[in-house]
Formats: sequence, structure tokens, C-alpha cells
Amino acid sequence: MQKLLDGKIAVVTGAGRGIGKAIALHLAGAGASVACCGRTLTNVEATVAEIAKGGTKAGAYAVDVADAGQVGETCEKILKEFGRVDVLVNNAGVTRDNLLMRMGEEEWDAVLDTNLKGAFHFTKVLSRSMLKQRSGRIINISSIIGLTGNAGQTNYAASKAGLIGFTKSVARELASRGITANAVAPGFIVTDMTSGLGADVQEALKTKIPLGRLGTPHDVANAVLFLASELGSYVTGQVLTVDGGMVM
Repeated sequence: MQKLLDGKIAVVTGAGRGIGKAIALHLAGAGASVACCGRTLTNVEATVAEIAKGGTKAGAYAVDVADAGQVGETCEKILKEFGRVDVLVNNAGVTRDNLLMRMGEEEWDAVLDTNLKGAFHFTKVLSRSMLKQRSGRIINISSIIGLTGNAGQTNYAASKAGLIGFTKSVARELASRGITANAVAPGFIVTDMTSGLGADVQEALKTKIPLGRLGTPHDVANAVLFLASELGSYVTGQVLTVDGGMVM
């Protein structure tokens, strides 16, 4: 039986852990070869090792997504090794939480450079090859914080809201060449970022979620798989919230 992404090549940033790792594994499970990118090589190598167990081709690449030079070199290596790219998932993200009055410029820049500029770098480079082949899927991982805002996260909210505007603009620019661009906005997902929250905080969060539970990385990965496959071929410029109904 043919899988949803048989023969496709995917690039996933921030693939070393959490949501990015789950996305890489899901895309590989659907038949895609996956280029796993991350700042820490040992983490992405661990993801590649898991993918290899399923018999799918994968590669590990250490890259700081905020560095245009590194991104250019990495994309060149990926295109040389895999031949082309069909799916780009811009997932790499960081937080540097602080109240606005206390936030330093370096905290602002660190988050915007990784979360927003990183997506700009990868999309700019890899969309060129997608334009030539007149097909492609670009999926940016935003957040419900980009829709609602959150105290102590002006930098993170700005980066994730910026990703939404970026996504919609890219969708308009590239649609005529058969390329779609969409954003996935996760709610509160069980990852390293949320594991530090106390049990009482997590229970309080659940009361705000109609489905009554925190999400999993697999919930987000399933949404990405839909948008990456032919099942989502008529969807572009959209924001798919994966949040248990929290911001409906």
C-alpha cells in the first residue's frame, strides 16, 4: 500500500527533540526521506537513527537557523544529497521569557532571529528549487500565543504572529507555481518547554481547554502530515490551530 509521502523529500528544522522530532518521525513514517536540521548535532543524529530503524533515508545537519550563511550551506548540502525538496517544515524555535519592562534587546533578538528570521532564511533558499519543480509544501510552526498574546512573552508572541503574516504572504506569492504555505499553531503541548510547569499549573491549563487535556507532539505532527500530503493540496495561506479548542 502506497504511503502518503512516498518518494517525497522533507526538511524539518528543530528536529532534534519535541515537536520537531515527532514531525520528522511522522513524515518518515509516511514514506518521506527527511533532512533533520538542528543546532545540536547529537540530537538530530538521534532522530535520524530512529528514522533509520524504519528503513527510510534521513540525514542530520547542524545549523543555526538564524545564520543566513549556515542556512545557505546546509540547504546546498541537502539539495546535493537528496536532489530536491518537496516539503519544508520551519519548526525551530526558542523562548526567552521576561516582562516587557525587563526584557533586554538580546532576549528580543534571540527569539525573533530564530523563530522568525530562521523561517525566512530556509524558505527563501529552498523555495527556489520548489519554484523550478512547480510544486512544494511550506509549513511554519507558529503558536496560539501568536494569536492571543501572553504576558511575559512579547518577543515569542511577536515572532509567532510574524510567522502567520509571513506564511500568508508566501502563500500568495507562490500559489501560481503549485506551492502551498500554511501555519500550524499548537496550543499547550507536552514537551520539554511545558514539562517544567507544576502539576497545579497544568491542571489549571486543562480547565481552559475544551478537550480537557494537553496536546502531544504527535497531535501537531498529524496536522503537519495532512498539510504536507496531497490531502492538503487545496489548502494554502491558512492557520491550523491544534489546541484542543482553546482559542476557538
